[in-house]
Amino acid sequence: MTRLLPFAALVALALTGCKGLTDPATRLAGDIEQASGDLGSDEGARLTLVHRTPSAAGECEGPYRVQLDDVGALFVWCRDARGATVSSHSTTAHGSYVDTARTLVVDKPAGSPLRIGLVRRNGRATIVGAS
Repeated sequence: MTRLLPFAALVALALTGCKGLTDPATRLAGDIEQASGDLGSDEGARLTLVHRTPSAAGECEGPYRVQLDDVGALFVWCRDARGATVSSHSTTAHGSYVDTARTLVVDKPAGSPLRIGLVRRNGRATIVGAS
């Protein structure tokens, strides 16, 4: 019976869409991937992704910093009210879907959305701005 308990927990996670296995950077990368698919296919097409804070219930609820690196990395630092980093997260999962024109670093107050500008350049979705 005890051997079934871990399997049951894995099944429960699978049925909930594995949201418990993500972090702020991975969720943002997923939104970027989806936005790259929503971006028009014509050269110069534009889209602004609005990401509603990097938090899930109980995590990264304070101010945060996002870095979209020109080499394809994405970082999220979650901070407390004094500005001290309480957790950090990173991924490169979005890199196969988008290029980043230059490294962008954005500091956001608690609860504020992150806006990422995408443009179609040379057939590729390219991150050109963030605020």
